[in-house]
Amino acid sequence: MSALMQTYARLPVTFSHGEGVYLYDTDGRRYLDGISGIAVNGLGHAHPAVTAAIREQADKLVHTSNLYRIELQEQLASALTAAAGMDSCFFGNSGAEANEAAIKLARLYGHQRGIDKPSIVVLEGAFHGRTLATLSATGNRKIQAGFEPLVAGFIRAPRNDEQALRHIAANNPGVVAFLAEPIQGEGGVNPLTPQYLQTAQELCRELDWLLILDEVQTGNGRTGTYFAYQGLDITPDVVTTAKGLGNGVPIGACLARGAAADVLGAGHHGSTYGGNPLVCAAGLAVVNTISQQGLCERARDMGQLIRDTLLNDPQVAPLIAEIRGSGLMLGIELRRDCGELVATALENGLLINVTAGNTIRLLPPLIISEPEALALAPGGARLSQGFGEAPTPAARQERTSLIPGTF
Repeated sequence: MSALMQTYARLPVTFSHGEGVYLYDTDGRRYLDGISGIAVNGLGHAHPAVTAAIREQADKLVHTSNLYRIELQEQLASALTAAAGMDSCFFGNSGAEANEAAIKLARLYGHQRGIDKPSIVVLEGAFHGRTLATLSATGNRKIQAGFEPLVAGFIRAPRNDEQALRHIAANNPGVVAFLAEPIQGEGGVNPLTPQYLQTAQELCRELDWLLILDEVQTGNGRTGTYFAYQGLDITPDVVTTAKGLGNGVPIGACLARGAAADVLGAGHHGSTYGGNPLVCAAGLAVVNTISQQGLCERARDMGQLIRDTLLNDPQVAPLIAEIRGSGLMLGIELRRDCGELVATALENGLLINVTAGNTIRLLPPLIISEPEALALAPGGARLSQGFGEAPTPAARQERTSLIPGTF
C-alpha cells in the first residue's frame, strides 16, 4: 500500500521519461501528451533549453534566501514584467501562492485606503487554488465542502453578467478588487466575453478597484498571446501566473503595475523557496524560448488547426456541442458526459482531461507540430464515438491507429 495520502484518483500508469510532445511509460509505451501536465509543460518534455539551464544552475547554486539579492530572480522579473507590461513582480512556488499574494495585495490596498473590511468580487465557476483563501475565492462548492469556515471577504458574481456586476458595485462600498480568470479552465474552459471584461475594467477604473487577472493557466503563450488579456484590449493592475512559467519546476508569480506595484513592502509577504536561482534559471529559459521561437503564434495557429480539423470531420462534428477557448487551451464540449474518455484515451496512447463532466480539455505543448496537432484532434474526439460502450477489438484497433506511435 502506498504511503501517499490518497488525495488523487490516479490513473494506472507511471511515466519514465518524455521527449517533446510524447511521454513514455515504464513498459515503453508512447503517449501523445494532450494536457502538458495541466498546462505546465508548454515547451514539452526534456526541452534542451530548459534542461541546460537547470543543469548549469544546479552545478553552481540551487538556493540561498530572499534575504539576499538573487541575480537570476531579477533577470526573470525584468523579462516577465516586460512581457506582461507590468512594473514589479513577486515570486512564489505555485499558482495558488501567486493568487494568495494577489489577495493579500488587494486587502492591504483596501486598508491603505481606509477600508476596514475589504472584499473582492469573484466569479461562479472560477478556480483559483486549494489553499484556504484561494479555495474560498473559487466558485466550486463541491471542492469547498468540508473545509468550512471559509475565508470571508469574497462576493460571488455570475460569469459574464454585466448587470449583476454593476449591481454589486452599486451596493458594496467595501469592494477593493475584481478577480477573475480570462478563461475558466477547471470550470469547463469558459471564456469571459470581451464586453464583460471591458465592463469590469471600466468599473475598476471608476471605483478605484484593482483589476486582478488569474493567468495561472492561460499565461505563458497558452492562448496565442503571452497573456490572454493582451488579445482582449484589457490592462490589469495585477496578474498572476505559474504552470507554464517553469515548464515543470515549481514557480509562480504575482505581477503588478502602477499603484498596485507599490502596495507590498518589506515584511508584508514572503516565501522561503520562492524565486530561488534554480527555478528562475528554468523560468528565464522558458520566457526567452517562447519569444525566440514564436510559440505564441504557433499556439494560435495550431489551436485553429485543431478546431478546423474537428469541425470539418463529418464523423466527429455531430458529437460536438461547442468548442471554446483560445490558442492551445481548448474545451471540446460533447453532447453528454464523457468522463470515461480519459481512461479510454490512455489505453489508446493519448493523454487528455475531462472537466465539467462533458468537456474534453486539450492543453498540448506549445511546440506541437502540425502532424502532431492533426493526430491529436481526431485522436481525442473519435474516441467519443460510441463512448460509454465497451469497445470491440476492431474499434480498439481503429482508435489506436489514429494516434501515431501507439501500441
